[in-house]
Amino acid sequence: MGSLPLRIPQAINAGVILSQLAGIAACMWVCRYASEWKLFLLAVIFGILMNSVYSVVHEAEHRILFADPLLNDAAGTLMALFFPAPFHLLRQGHLGHHMRNRSDDEAFDLYFPDDNRAWKNFVLYGILTGGYWLFVVAGNLAVLFLPFVFEKKYWEFDRASVAFLRAFNWRHKVLIQVEAALAIALHVGICLGLHIPVLRYCCMYWGFGFFWSAMQYVHHYGTERDVLRGARNLWFGQPLDLLLLNHNWHRAHHENPTVPWMLLPSHGEQEKGVNGFLPWAYMKMWRGPQLTTEHVENRYAGRIIL
Repeated sequence: MGSLPLRIPQAINAGVILSQLAGIAACMWVCRYASEWKLFLLAVIFGILMNSVYSVVHEAEHRILFADPLLNDAAGTLMALFFPAPFHLLRQGHLGHHMRNRSDDEAFDLYFPDDNRAWKNFVLYGILTGGYWLFVVAGNLAVLFLPFVFEKKYWEFDRASVAFLRAFNWRHKVLIQVEAALAIALHVGICLGLHIPVLRYCCMYWGFGFFWSAMQYVHHYGTERDVLRGARNLWFGQPLDLLLLNHNWHRAHHENPTVPWMLLPSHGEQEKGVNGFLPWAYMKMWRGPQLTTEHVENRYAGRIIL
């Protein structure tokens, strides 16, 4: 582990970030004039670009974007503003995902005999259609104006939310609130400064929200109920893999969460996990939650995320 910072492709990561910022600026400029089919095309392009941006945020969440912790978190915070979401809130959720993966606390694709099946369907189909992204973005307002909603008593109906809150590190509360305020200010400033119609801006961002939400659990649907092995590598072509910083090498990532993105394929080639075609894996999720009686406890339940 001591040599890990030397293996982080820091110069390449810096170049990726600069390219992404230029791409975001270009999309914002085009959004001022795009309409009808051009706006749809822009939403698709922006969706792919912003999923690449999230891949940078994801590297920062694991502190493998830059070797210096302050630079790493600063870069992650900057790029997360375009999500828009507080970096330290996203990090809490993602690292918690690594602890809860495929346990009963994160059985998004399953329901138990005593579960509310309608709610489980609502959650899964929300993930498939962009609702999950909307939920995360709404968190900007929640942490600023409705902080009481982060109390567990309001989420007893949803086991995954309770598990998230049990692991939540309240030490980051003020920092998360500052990041949320900055995210809101940034996007209001972009719309006002560039005179982008709000509806057009929202349509462009919906491309990102849909793709991001759909991607979050596609690598886990129907996989082995094991915290490390409960993921699969998916493929859609090397160009997309590079754009997403090898995010589709997902089982390789879960089994090696401190390995930088450029090294994941070499680890993935050695593993025994299954591979699959990304669009087909997404379509299979539309079968909805499946009934199960197999229980897998979260071995890290209650552990606070640092």
